[in-house]
Amino acid sequence: MGVALLKASRGLPHELSSGCEDAQASTCSALSVERVTELSTFLALQPVWNQLCDDAGIDCPFLRYEWVRTWWECFGAEKELFVLLVKSGQEIIAIAPLMLSRGRMYGIKVRRLEFISNVHTPRFDIIITRQPDDVYRAIWTYLVGCRTLWDVLVLSQLPAGSRTLDELPRLAAEERFLGGLWRSGNSPYVPLRGTWDGYINGLHRKHRSNLRNRLTRLSRRGEVAVETIATIEHAASALTDGLLLEAAAWKGAAGTAICCRPEVRLFYTKLAERAAACGWLRLHFLTLDHQRIAFQYSMFCRNKLYLLKPGYDPGYAAYSPSNLLCYLVLRDAFNHGVTEYDFLGIAEPWKLEWTLETRPHSCLFVFPRLWRLRALYSIKFRLVPMVRQSRLYPPLRNIVVKLMARADGRGHKLKPDLQRSPGLEGICCR
Repeated sequence: MGVALLKASRGLPHELSSGCEDAQASTCSALSVERVTELSTFLALQPVWNQLCDDAGIDCPFLRYEWVRTWWECFGAEKELFVLLVKSGQEIIAIAPLMLSRGRMYGIKVRRLEFISNVHTPRFDIIITRQPDDVYRAIWTYLVGCRTLWDVLVLSQLPAGSRTLDELPRLAAEERFLGGLWRSGNSPYVPLRGTWDGYINGLHRKHRSNLRNRLTRLSRRGEVAVETIATIEHAASALTDGLLLEAAAWKGAAGTAICCRPEVRLFYTKLAERAAACGWLRLHFLTLDHQRIAFQYSMFCRNKLYLLKPGYDPGYAAYSPSNLLCYLVLRDAFNHGVTEYDFLGIAEPWKLEWTLETRPHSCLFVFPRLWRLRALYSIKFRLVPMVRQSRLYPPLRNIVVKLMARADGRGHKLKPDLQRSPGLEGICCR
């Protein structure tokens, strides 16, 4: 069915209702929940989905329909759609973008009910426009009714301040489910307040000195400039150059670069095309006499910049080209009234040279009270924290990383999700 069949009232047309299961299966304060399992119904949701994001005031691209659809097309193999639509009458007022997958957790086979996301999704949540208390209860009541379909509910990369972190654990506890939060990392960001001079002068003196000296030295070799690609006409060729830079240093050798896995490369390629069509795409290059030597794959959404992937030519490492590009992009952002620059990812030392502001993210786990799942809960929230305090933790983690890499058939190279995992628990949960 075509997208045009969707009505402005945010209700699904009758012709598409066959793609939803268990209509009216869960009610709470006149709210109902429908489950989307068919691809055709999911594809028809675009205008409703994005309108809900607008109404909910979501200011990042990671929950927009274009992002989620691209993710599903590239990573959705062997997974099942489990998108929940919460309706007030015939109007959709919330969406829980979920999927079912199968995997192992600490070696035990589990059916995971989780967000439509993975390590390439920096931030995620449930989309709610109004009546949040009733929406969360309606969603939870529906999930309890479907508890024979899943072993563990895993909602990753929930940002601090999300009501999901409070409401679902509370509702789960009422039903005697086992729940816990796991810190998944702090993302540094720069609130672009005041003036550029005020910001740059507030950074550490040594960092400022290094930037100034390296920019001066690089300028002696030629003209230094920033090139920005934002249009679909130039995105493909620019992205090819950008991915080469992203893989040129240690990421390519470690097997964690975008181009090392075809599904990951496809995701960032498709995403660039759709982001350019939406006006989000920003491919920034540091150029020396028009030669591209550093790269940032970014999104510009709601007057905020989000850095997804950086890269640089190691032949220019002595000049810190990534830091110089960051310096020039930030300066331009200040001058154009951008309100925030979000580094995303974890709080790596080079990011903390630019800001001490961080945004915590957490992963929510919920387990039914079955003996096998109670054991998993105990491993996750009791045994693993205890092991992490032990001196045996670092060597044990290295052993697990090597075993997982070998099982993946990649020798010493790590999978991207392993490389970014905060510890043993991150490896074993995937």
